[in-house]
Amino acid sequence: MTTMQRWELSAFGREHLSLVRVARPVPRSHEVLVEVEALSLNFRDHLIIENRLGAGYSAPFVPGSDLAGTVVEVGALVTRLRVGDRVISNDIVGWMDGAAPTLETNTTTIMGGLAHYVVLDPEQLVIAPASLTAVEAATLPVAGLTAWMAIVELGRVHVGQSIVVQGTGGVAMFAIQLALAHGARVIVTTGSPEKIGRLRKLGAIEVIDRSRNSEWQQEVLKRTGPRGADHIIEMAGGENIGRSLEAVALGGRISIVGLLADSQLGGPIGAMLYKRATLAGIGVGPRRALEDMIRAVDRVNLKPVIDRVYDFEEVPAAFDHLERGAFGKLVIRMREASRDDF
Repeated sequence: MTTMQRWELSAFGREHLSLVRVARPVPRSHEVLVEVEALSLNFRDHLIIENRLGAGYSAPFVPGSDLAGTVVEVGALVTRLRVGDRVISNDIVGWMDGAAPTLETNTTTIMGGLAHYVVLDPEQLVIAPASLTAVEAATLPVAGLTAWMAIVELGRVHVGQSIVVQGTGGVAMFAIQLALAHGARVIVTTGSPEKIGRLRKLGAIEVIDRSRNSEWQQEVLKRTGPRGADHIIEMAGGENIGRSLEAVALGGRISIVGLLADSQLGGPIGAMLYKRATLAGIGVGPRRALEDMIRAVDRVNLKPVIDRVYDFEEVPAAFDHLERGAFGKLVIRMREASRDDF
């Protein structure tokens, strides 16, 4: 096969997203060719396409970053991967370990995944979990790793702690699962009453319905009597951070993961000082942490929560769903692949 299909964005705005046929790429000596078998969407993909994520992106480009696939060709100088390796993408190339990436690493998301084949630097890839299919594995690079950094790597959540998770998106679902696996008490806030039953199927979860209780922080204090939560996964931003500061325990931690409501920080500094609270920005993690998470996924047989799987031709509908909000992850399954889903 010398040609392939991919989704291209000719200008910002989803109305400019189109499916085209192009020549299949050829890897150079230091690159690998990956047959993409699945790709998951993140809310930031919507923001990038609509040019709402700031500088660093320019059209035209191929969207999509979180892929799972199989290496089908390797350049002459590549030693890290072999043909046949099952791989997933790594969001920040060059961030091997440490508290933060260096200035030499990529500062914007590497796009290009919404294609049947992609050429990549092997440093951007890691071996996929043996226990997951490609559809499942594609959910890990951003949502899974971000939750892992917030809950395990940096948050060190453990038995006896209480954690509040805001919302039901991809990061939230992974955070819930990881916190439960570590024996924490999990309280989830949601503005969607119809999702409450689905949440409780994940395990011993307490749910606060924000549609009935907009001042959710008061309910957290009531339930934790009134110590507050040890850890809060902050997804909204803006003035909601003030509510998180009110709900967090003395010496507690707020992991800022999302900006679904507001891209600005809000909240009283006095409350933060009084509570000696830690506000930590979480933006994925190093490759070492991704590989640690993959080993844990295989060890505990963790299965990602996937709301729906779309066909490759249904990408516009998948973005519509993403904008409405998903319960867990949304995944695109490629149909032109020559092998079964791994």
